[in-house]
Amino acid sequence: MALFMDVHHLDGSVSMADVAQAHAADLEKQADHDVHYLRYWVDEPAGKIFCLVDAPDAEAANTVHREAHGLVADEIHPVTEGV
Repeated sequence: MALFMDVHHLDGSVSMADVAQAHAADLEKQADHDVHYLRYWVDEPAGKIFCLVDAPDAEAANTVHREAHGLVADEIHPVTEGV
């Protein structure tokens, strides 16, 4: 398993409530792909969403998004957690 930070760039603003609903849908689908969505951050006015995910690979992480709500990431970066 590896950590990834994915980034979504939406056209226009996004609400925290909408992102929370999408995250809940991710949590329902994640076990099917051995993925664990850990946290997310939202820049509401800019329409940007950042998701931290533990996954076997970037495609598995995006598959969960695709199946859960259809909003796949525009960018996925492998990351290492610091202290």
